Amino acid sequence: MTADRSTDAILDPVLDRLRRRPDVETSELRAWDAADRYLLDTAAPLLIDVATEVVVIGDTHGALTLGALALGAQHVRVHTDSLVAERALQANAAELGESRFSLHALDEVVTAQSRLVLLRLPRALDQLDALAREVARSGAPDIVAIAGNMLKHMTPTQNDVLRESFEQVDVSLARGKARLLTAQRPRAVSPRPPTESRIDELDLTIVALAGVFAGASLDIGTRALLDVADQWPAYDRAIDLGCGTGVLATTLARRSPGAHVIASDVSAVAVASAALTAQANCVEVETVRDDGLSLQPDGSADLIVLNPPFHVGAAVHTGVAERLFVEAARVLRPGGQLWAVWNSHLAHTPALERAVGSTRQVSRTPKFTVTVSRKR
Repeated sequence: MTADRSTDAILDPVLDRLRRRPDVETSELRAWDAADRYLLDTAAPLLIDVATEVVVIGDTHGALTLGALALGAQHVRVHTDSLVAERALQANAAELGESRFSLHALDEVVTAQSRLVLLRLPRALDQLDALAREVARSGAPDIVAIAGNMLKHMTPTQNDVLRESFEQVDVSLARGKARLLTAQRPRAVSPRPPTESRIDELDLTIVALAGVFAGASLDIGTRALLDVADQWPAYDRAIDLGCGTGVLATTLARRSPGAHVIASDVSAVAVASAALTAQANCVEVETVRDDGLSLQPDGSADLIVLNPPFHVGAAVHTGVAERLFVEAARVLRPGGQLWAVWNSHLAHTPALERAVGSTRQVSRTPKFTVTVSRKR
């Protein structure tokens, strides 16, 4: 393999076979984009060196990992925050008969032998800072990190964040509405610590790792659910589905100290943040990284609270929320309740009635609606 040849003949057969499952699949959504392709084309000359330990961070459905292996990487160490992304990678790898990759936590994925990192640039600057610090502090002295995304998700501030961890950051020309940042010469940096805030009126401490939804603040959707918490029914087993920092799980545990409370999220940083928030507020919460509620038995919960996402990637889409409604219905016992908050313009009530049962509006503003659905 030569470094100057076209990569099309190798990458096209791989990328064309990728699917998004178990993520939402529609005709408008694809398992890879121009940023993935730009990253792979740019990295191709470096991937032919068999001595290069390759790391991929933030792969969404396996394009970067499987593309790197097709281009010559011997093995790829992978970290992705989302369990759905992990499972999409595994499913696509099985389809292609590829097994030369391993999954790792963020603080383990980069080693002293790592010399090349392919990174999907996150939009959250604190998350980018945490990732860059991990690459810089743990990789080889000559490590090269190539980071990219679509232009609409990039800002010049991302360059500045990378420069906190690397002495040299080069910016590519745009291609296919994507751009790359190449970082080299790592600085001596430490891991990014969690952030913490105190909500005095709720007697609540929120602890957040970089990249978790809403950070250490109280997002307004969660506040809308908390405003009606005095109407929640009694419960012995309750679940905060899509827990984020675990504010609702902590509230559930505090309101009913003898109950078994579970905080579940697809995101590794969310689950870790929820555990830290529960600890900071001196309550017991079981934290679970899960895709939906796949690990929970049928008919096992009295109460589920849910502040569902309304995006799939950058697109507004109801698919994830509706899937969570179905999961909640399966796990609720007959007569159990799902309390959900959602953007009012999405009008989820018909979907809730189909999936769960009789649904009543509890509160509504132009921005958010809170409903309670009773399992039929």
